[in-house]
Amino acid sequence: MAQSSSGQRTIGTGEILVTGGTGYIGSHACVALIAAGYRPVIIDNLSNSHAAVVDRIAAIAGQRPAFRQVDIRDAAGLRRVFTEHRIDAVMHFAGLKAVGESVSAPLRYYDNNVGGSITLFSAMREAGVRRVVFSSSATVYGEPDQVPITESAPIRPANPYGETKAAIERILQSLARSESGWQIAILRYFNPVGAHSSGLIGEAPQGHPNNLMPFVAQVAVGQRPCLEIFGNDYATRDGTGVRDYIHVMDLADAHIAALQHLPETETPLVVNVGTGTGYSVLEMVRAFEKASGKTIQHRIVGRRPGDVASCYADVTFARRCLEWQAKRTLEEMCADAWRWQRANPKGYAS
Repeated sequence: MAQSSSGQRTIGTGEILVTGGTGYIGSHACVALIAAGYRPVIIDNLSNSHAAVVDRIAAIAGQRPAFRQVDIRDAAGLRRVFTEHRIDAVMHFAGLKAVGESVSAPLRYYDNNVGGSITLFSAMREAGVRRVVFSSSATVYGEPDQVPITESAPIRPANPYGETKAAIERILQSLARSESGWQIAILRYFNPVGAHSSGLIGEAPQGHPNNLMPFVAQVAVGQRPCLEIFGNDYATRDGTGVRDYIHVMDLADAHIAALQHLPETETPLVVNVGTGTGYSVLEMVRAFEKASGKTIQHRIVGRRPGDVASCYADVTFARRCLEWQAKRTLEEMCADAWRWQRANPKGYAS
């Protein structure tokens, strides 16, 4: 571990604890970590993922990450992991993430996401590990006053899932102010899509997909009969909602950049991670039809409560402070998602 000019240790290429590392974004981050010379140590309770992901990561990266089936609310389990491994930093992905479910089961979301994060940060402090990259979400902004959205936009989440992300951000901000030595990056994701180009890992939602791309892919592969588009009367190019979709491997690369640019001050780094470009639902459908050669049956239904017309990122700060920007195109997002779905029609249960 190297010393910086200020006396703080900087991240070398040691062991990185990845919470939720068998999940969609966490698994791709593990591939990126190994490619960058780090050694990921995965913990996951497998409540919404599969242990087979570890084998898939090994097949892609040529290195098998350490894996422990541990819940982030399990203080004793976390303590064992920190004792068994020399953890240099933590990438914190673990959490429940379905907006609709969070509305119907808010206590479950606060217990898992906020309670689990408190347990994790306490275990980190006990182990002397104070470097963390946190998986937050653009959901914390709620309905934006204007687009593109900058990091200084008001935080006013419209659902319990977003509230849990905002609460964890506040906890990290408080930690950084109250205790010296914390180095924190908070990444606010927009809409991750796609899959690793190998087709070995990708998004595998259990039950009804909550996001557009896996639903479109399941219609394309014949697993679902039709895509429902919620509203076509928004003030957008074609009346359907506009979102900032980012390839999951670009997002994984952003985590490596954040790890390598952790701040050495009491102020956490807060960064929007997107492309800065918005695509409508119908534009996404047409792009996926082109990538897959399939017709995506769809029908227009009423708007969903809480949906906004347009939401995409201002990525100026990410380019400046992380020296990172998204590189993969919409065509690549769709082609990689289709490759994954076609090879794994039932996800990891295929």
